[in-house]
Amino acid sequence: MAKEGADMTEETEHMIERNAGKKDAEHVEPSADAKEMRAVILAGFGGLNKLRVARKAMPEPREGEVKIRVKACGLNFLDLMVRQGTIDNPPKPPIVPGFECCGIVESVSENTPGFEIGDRVMAFVNYNAWAEVVCTPADFVYKMPDEMSFTEAAAFSLNFLTAYMMLFEVANLREGMSVLVHSAGGAVGQAVAQLCSTVPNVTVFGIASCFKHAAIRDSVTHLFDRTVDYIQEVRKISPEGVDIVLDCLCGENTGKSLGLLKPLGTYILYGASNMVTGETKSFFSFAKSWWQVEKVNPIKLYEENKVIAGFSLLNLLFRQGKCSLVKATMDKLLSLYEQKKIRPVVDSLWALEEVKEAMQRVHDRGNIGKLILDVEKSPTPLMASDSTETSEAGEEEEEPEGDNDSKERMPFIH
Repeated sequence: MAKEGADMTEETEHMIERNAGKKDAEHVEPSADAKEMRAVILAGFGGLNKLRVARKAMPEPREGEVKIRVKACGLNFLDLMVRQGTIDNPPKPPIVPGFECCGIVESVSENTPGFEIGDRVMAFVNYNAWAEVVCTPADFVYKMPDEMSFTEAAAFSLNFLTAYMMLFEVANLREGMSVLVHSAGGAVGQAVAQLCSTVPNVTVFGIASCFKHAAIRDSVTHLFDRTVDYIQEVRKISPEGVDIVLDCLCGENTGKSLGLLKPLGTYILYGASNMVTGETKSFFSFAKSWWQVEKVNPIKLYEENKVIAGFSLLNLLFRQGKCSLVKATMDKLLSLYEQKKIRPVVDSLWALEEVKEAMQRVHDRGNIGKLILDVEKSPTPLMASDSTETSEAGEEEEEPEGDNDSKERMPFIH
């Protein structure tokens, strides 16, 4: 299985190289109908059959917004939870999923300085990212370095910002500290490992499925199989425990991780993937994960000098308005990229019409690094056969009576 992981990574590198020749095209190629675009539609919450690709009306920028011709989009575990409806207060479908993308600026609204037509950018979008064209406030848009490909850009923003802000803004990572990261083979896990390498003498304990070990072994100091008792294995190496735990699983790992912290250590929860077990939402899995979480006693935290925290980048942006803080962090990350100290790890590229198969790979925890939806990639015919619908079918299901423009701006948090 380890060889399979290594072969998969090598195959992905070839895929990226094949796409590199066309990634930097500076012109914008419109769709056949300039007023319509292709987009991934989530018709309702549930299984993979709720996803399809259809044509829909192209958005136009409002004041303060930038219109982007999308080249590539990021696919995250959060998108799977959105599909199942397991996030808090999900918007009413039909919706276009996706929160991050990159592409070329096609137009800029009035009174929106800082961007010009033709700029290569990466952006966060409050839903609607998985489409050929997006509009989003300029506060959520960042210019790409000249040497960064669109594939890399789609894999960069969410994962590296999440990793950096957890390590440095929340946990105050310093020289000589130790970090334990769950899902070390995922996109955030690999970003954490790279950022830890920029600080002297940081020990990284990684937890990942065994078949990923060959591909990621060099990125962490100590690597453990997710099926073993990692608490015991870590304490064999570091009897006092660790300084920082980054947990995207939740459930029973919360109590274990808190027990592993050194005095003044920080536990950060940034996901809850253990709540997702089947293709559709499971109330049993949700209840089990909730029940397994050890009830935190503030007095115990006080006595043991431990910190428990949570982190959600999208809430920080869309609900709490910390755009300037995120922008300053992005500037630091782009400087590290230009110094060749960090580089996003890409698992594989998928056409929009292959979104079901891509999402299944995330569900199976089979990825090493980030999955990318490449808007210009031609789909494999067998994969795309049941994911694309005609314009009429798409519009009929997608546009019930009501204010269509308000659906375009469906908020992330209500």
